[in-house]
Amino acid sequence: MSTLVESQIDTNTTMDINVLYFASLADEANCHEEKITVPQSTSLTELYEQLRQKHRFSRPQSELRVAVNDYFTKWTDRIYDGDSVVFITPVAGG
Repeated sequence: MSTLVESQIDTNTTMDINVLYFASLADEANCHEEKITVPQSTSLTELYEQLRQKHRFSRPQSELRVAVNDYFTKWTDRIYDGDSVVFITPVAGG
């Protein structure tokens, strides 16, 4: 399990999130899924920025959609302990 908090972990103030990666994000992260621990106050925007720095993602947040627990959501929606988050890159149809 990865931890994105630098200080001592307090389970009352952190949450465990499952993050799924597809397409170019999976390539850049070198994995398709990871469990991370973040502060409870972490927003989806903050979560992506932390992961972008960790994995050196080339895509800015503005190019992505986000889904939580299998439903598209807004970047301003809250996340909770145990949630599954997916960052979705643009898809071209044919």
